[in-house]
Order: sequence, then C-alpha cells, then structure tokens
Amino acid sequence: MHLNLFMHSRGHHEASWRHPESSPLPLTDIRYYQDLAQRAEAALFDSIFLADQLALGGDVAQAPRTWLEPITVLAALAVSTSRVGLIATASTTYTEPFNLARQFASIDHISNGRAAWNIVTSWLATAAENYGGAGQVSHADRYTRGEEFMEVVKALWDSWATDAVVDNRASGIYARRERIRPINHRGDFYTVAGPLNMPRCPQGRPVLVQAGSSDTGRRFAARHAEAVFTAHMAKATAQEFYADLKRLAAEEGRAPEHVLILPGLSPMIAPTEAEAQRMVREVNELTDPEVGRKRLSGRFGGHDFSHLPLARPLTPQDFPDPDTVEAARSRTEVILNLVRRDKPTLRQLLGYLAGARGHFVTAGTPEQIADLIEDWFTDGAADGFNIMPPLLPT
Repeated sequence: MHLNLFMHSRGHHEASWRHPESSPLPLTDIRYYQDLAQRAEAALFDSIFLADQLALGGDVAQAPRTWLEPITVLAALAVSTSRVGLIATASTTYTEPFNLARQFASIDHISNGRAAWNIVTSWLATAAENYGGAGQVSHADRYTRGEEFMEVVKALWDSWATDAVVDNRASGIYARRERIRPINHRGDFYTVAGPLNMPRCPQGRPVLVQAGSSDTGRRFAARHAEAVFTAHMAKATAQEFYADLKRLAAEEGRAPEHVLILPGLSPMIAPTEAEAQRMVREVNELTDPEVGRKRLSGRFGGHDFSHLPLARPLTPQDFPDPDTVEAARSRTEVILNLVRRDKPTLRQLLGYLAGARGHFVTAGTPEQIADLIEDWFTDGAADGFNIMPPLLPT
C-alpha cells in the first residue's frame, strides 16, 4: 500500500481557504510546505506531491491561485525532511529537456535520492500565451513532443556512468572521461548534444510519475511511469483503469507490478460520521456556484455554461464533444461519466467538483476511511492512494 500526500492550496475543497481551521500562513510562505512535509514524513507517507499551473487562474478574485514554483519548493523540502519522497510537476511542452534533467538531478542529489517528476504535457490555453504566444499545442502533438522529450531526458540522466567520478586528489583525476558520453540527439523537436553537466544522481533517474488517463495518456504512462495518479468517482471505473493500465504496461514489456496506480482520494475524517458530515456541510456552505460554473467552463475549453439553470438535471448533450476540446481529456471524461451515471443537476455537479475536482470524495470515521481504502486496494482498483485532504493542515 502506497500513500502520497497531495499538497494543494489550503486544502482540496475549493472553499478550504475560507475555512477558519485552514492554515493562516500565506501560500508563498515556505514554512507552510515544510510543516506539511514533516507531518507527512512522521505519518509514514511514501511521498508528497506538488502540482503546477503555468498561468494565473481566471478566478483569482475569488480564490488563491498563487503558489511557489514546485521544483524550487522541493529543494527546500529536501533539507527539511530525510525520508519522504518528493514529487513535483513539470511540463514537457513548456521547458527544455536539458533544463529539466539538471533540475531533477539536482533535487535527487540534494535529497539523497528522493526526487520524482510528475510528467504533464499542459492543456491550458492561457499557459500557451505565456510561452511564446504561438497558440495551444494540440493534444496529439503534445504527446508526440512529450515522447521525444522523454527520450532526451533519459539519455541525459544516463550520460554519466555510476563510476565516472573518481575524485582522486593525489592523482589529480576527477572523472573518467570515457565514462561520460554525449547523447548527440537530433530529433523533430530537440537538438541536444549532452552530456549532462553533473554526475549521475543517486537513483540513476528520478522516479517518473504521470497523470494522463486518455487513451494516449495511458499508453504514455504504460511506457514511462512508475506511478500513475488518476481520478475516479466510482470504484468500478477505477478497476477498469487499473486493469487496462496493467495490461498496457505488459504490452510495453514491463512488469505490471512496477507501475503503481494511485487514485485520488479526498476524505473528510472526524471521530464520528455525523461530525465528518457536519464538516462537509460547513465547508460546502462557503462555496460560490458561479465560481464553480466558471471553473467548469475552463475544464471544457471555455465552453459557455452560463445559460444552464442550477436546478436542471444535466445530460451529455449539455457539454461539448471531448474530442473537440484541447483540454485535460481524462478529467472531462470523468465529468461526463458522472453525468451519464448519476444525471446530477448543475448545482450537484458543481458541488462534486468543488470537493476535489473530479476525484473520489468521502467523509467518515478513521475506521470507515480505512475500510474504503482496503476495499479498493484488495479489489483491484488501486495500489495505494493520492491523498487529497479537503482542509490543510488537518
């Protein structure tokens, strides 16, 4: 069983920042992240995770949409902890392989072998506007570019042999030059000579994590990822995803057990179920449905939902075809699956998404949450969980 703590804002519920029990520290105060990381380490979590977004959220007037750059934060957390794994998001679309290879190799050295990279291809149109203004890259092209990116960064991390550094002061030999090799990559997107300008990192390569659940994203994860974050609102869809990704990993010549599936889980936990439900109602009362409507629009590439009454049951026809939306395909499918299955009103859908943006949300006692985790784990739905507390700290 593997448990990761997903550190996000003052909690994963969209109104968490307004709750009196959430942290009073600004989200730009490193002490906030250090405290959470140390708590996670003491609680024996395997890892902690920081997501990223490369543009200011359009709803910044109603919610904190500011945060520190994740890889920089990992450097601080690396010296504030000693055992917990450190995962940060970085985009293959809006950085260069050499830069990223250096950054994560550096974190791996600083942390003595605890760095991990959450690979994303970035879907926000507003992010594209911050990186050259050439327009948003299509879903297919993002993954094509991402495949070449992976080829380059892996070659860079492997460009130093483990025994390349001699560091012999008496002989005056620092490194065996023949054990440091250029990569001489020439591709459609990148031309990189190499080698990397630092010794091989403790893990050889940082741990690779991925979160895409589209057909292309699943194949990408099966080829490259050692852990996969995924979003499911029901155990049945989690089981389908689990079985499919394990199958794809085997097709890629990998041992399926070497690809860990970690669905998101956002639990409100209290000594009694009644108290947990009271806390859910309390934080839900702080939400603004019109803010949720704007976020839903962003999820579907700017589609206009303003004409839909909050009390009207939704159908798939109220949404654009996911294949026509240059957005996060996996998350749009989660939302549409929920609409097909439960036929919620718009208000209900916005309430579901306010809890954890399409991940599984629950409330109960510690024993009830443990039973749920065990059920998914033993029933072929998860190898562990990406824990997303509704309120932070908890």
